[in-house]
Amino acid sequence: MFEALSDRFQGIIRHLTGQGRLSPDNIREALRDVRRALLEADVQLDVVKEFTSRVEARAVGEGVLKSLTPGQQVVGIVHDELVSLLGKSPVTLAGSPHLPTVVLLAGLQGSGKTTFAGKLARWLKQRNKRVLLASADVYRPAAIDQLERVATTAEAGFWRAPEGATPLEIAAGALEQGRTRGFDFLVLDTAGRLQIDEPLMQELADLKRAVRAHQVILVVDGMTGQEAVRIGRTFAERIGIDGVVLSKMDGDARGGAALSLRQVTGKPILFLGTGEKLDGLEAFDPQRLAGRILGMGDVVGLVEKAREAVDEASARRLAEKMRRSEFTLEDFLEQIQQLKKMGPLEDLMGMLPGVPKEAVAQMRPDLSKFRRYEAILQSMTPRERRSPRVIDGSRRRRIAAGSGTRVSDVNQLLKEFDQARTLMKRMRHGPRGLAALRGRMR
Repeated sequence: MFEALSDRFQGIIRHLTGQGRLSPDNIREALRDVRRALLEADVQLDVVKEFTSRVEARAVGEGVLKSLTPGQQVVGIVHDELVSLLGKSPVTLAGSPHLPTVVLLAGLQGSGKTTFAGKLARWLKQRNKRVLLASADVYRPAAIDQLERVATTAEAGFWRAPEGATPLEIAAGALEQGRTRGFDFLVLDTAGRLQIDEPLMQELADLKRAVRAHQVILVVDGMTGQEAVRIGRTFAERIGIDGVVLSKMDGDARGGAALSLRQVTGKPILFLGTGEKLDGLEAFDPQRLAGRILGMGDVVGLVEKAREAVDEASARRLAEKMRRSEFTLEDFLEQIQQLKKMGPLEDLMGMLPGVPKEAVAQMRPDLSKFRRYEAILQSMTPRERRSPRVIDGSRRRRIAAGSGTRVSDVNQLLKEFDQARTLMKRMRHGPRGLAALRGRMR
């Protein structure tokens, strides 16, 4: 996501900050590179012109050029203007005092509305909200069945209207169910079309009016680039929307739609969707996203990912066991599984500030080794994971056969685990213990 744009911006930043002095010509040259980078990222031309004009107006000021760190000052201006372009501050999904809060999803066919409905249900459930899903799409074959499966996976409520019900009847029935069953949110999926047409707009307008939707969210395929901007503008003008979701953002390294949509529609971007899994939803934060694009990292996002994946009580328990040197292979397996929940390791490393892409590539861990170790650990019995000393030669052969690995792989895991336990024991004794360990390693 934004990989190509981030690469270009970071190159421009390195060039700017590497110069001791800057002149208006230096800055204008850098801004030409910025303009090209934004256009290549599929950002709308008018948005690019306005952005670069604002940066130039601030960057060529006497205070910047005569400062001790002009390059850093210009980078700060680019960051500020990027945040302003993206929306200044995050906007969350607004709830209503009159339950349920009705969220109407709009968008073209294939934009990812149904998948987003499940992701939103999961996101709300994590915030202790009860969510009911319903589909008013009576045209696409199996659309209602698909949403029902998504609702089951998201552990959300689902309401199915009687056979032959119209979209308006489905919406009215779902609203009644939401009220009587005490749901906090009703998320109503709607039909899409291959292109914007009058019947689609009229149906959405009727549904919005019938359920008195508190939030109309437009789901746009982030891979459609400039077309996403046209779609966003049309829905905003014809239906009236409260926010935008960009789906499939992991499929396009450019990301220009995100930089154009908010400016063009005047409406906030609420979420970015990545992948098909229901945990692939990220609340949109302009400050953090600007930092990631400019290579400044996203420590807040990294902490949030860790918080979602790792149970706090479990983390404290593991830390205490490590302190006492009571860490077992069972704990090691738990750590691997929690790490996997946080997503690809290279993505997590890319969220650290000041880590260039080249360094991330060089530090990329051997993921096949993690998968191999997980298979080996799962092939062990609980007793073997708790007491590795019982794993003799015959057990090692059985574990290797059960995990589809070699005995040498099992031996390697046990050796590395034993070395880690030795290190933990030495650390308990402070500097003396570590000094003794260094002496043994020489």
